[in-house]
Amino acid sequence: MSASSTRAPGTEGPRRTRRRTLALCVLPVVLLFVVALSAPLPFSLAQPGETANVLGRSDGKPVITVEGAETHGSDKGRLLSVTIAATRPEATVRLPDLVRAWFREDRAVMPRDAVYPGGGDTEDAEKRISAEMKDSQHKAVTAALRQLHRSPEEVRVKLRLGDVGGPSAGLFFALGIVDKLDGDGAGAGLTGGRTVAGTGTIDADGTVGPVGGVPLKTQAARRDGATWFLVPEEQCDDAGARLPSGLRLVPVGSLQGALDALEEIRTDGEVPAC
Repeated sequence: MSASSTRAPGTEGPRRTRRRTLALCVLPVVLLFVVALSAPLPFSLAQPGETANVLGRSDGKPVITVEGAETHGSDKGRLLSVTIAATRPEATVRLPDLVRAWFREDRAVMPRDAVYPGGGDTEDAEKRISAEMKDSQHKAVTAALRQLHRSPEEVRVKLRLGDVGGPSAGLFFALGIVDKLDGDGAGAGLTGGRTVAGTGTIDADGTVGPVGGVPLKTQAARRDGATWFLVPEEQCDDAGARLPSGLRLVPVGSLQGALDALEEIRTDGEVPAC
């Protein structure tokens, strides 16, 4: 027998024991990995959604209808309210889905509770989103009429925007109402013929608040032709994370601030920037 094949007496048993021990240690790790790949996770996947021109029509009807007051005329530009599209509350999202989304610029991984606060299934979520939209519309009407010193008893405003829900269209509803009722105050529209997109909640006093999915919304805005994007001022950094080329961010903190920014945009003035 050659020297290379010689084994010391009693060494084969410990080697087998070590191999068995290693196998027993690795097996749980492998099982955990398999479980992690197949287990549903509490996340939603989101992507850029649709945009809607609040100065235009939805399902063949005007997004904004005004009664009890004259409207100033037609704005040749567009005010685009922007959305995201997310997986449904009961959708199964697994680790491979998260990994694929992580490496795509047009996808985002968001905690399910952040997309659908309160939990529940799709029906529950739709009820909450619808309620949030109605509340947002009421606040937008109130803020716009206060801005113009108009009475809600005299001016009646109806808003409709298809299947879009949630509160994030509030700012642009308010801007659209001001545009319809007053425009730039000199017979023209607020946009100066430009396409301006944006997002933000609004309170009855005109305060603009933060929303979710801003980086995805900037992508939807640029895709649909916007060159300006109004963003809640505290979300400038978030909005700039994946900012598409050719889109400029404009921070706003109030309805008055948004109107001031639109004036600078349409007159090629000094537009505030993030």
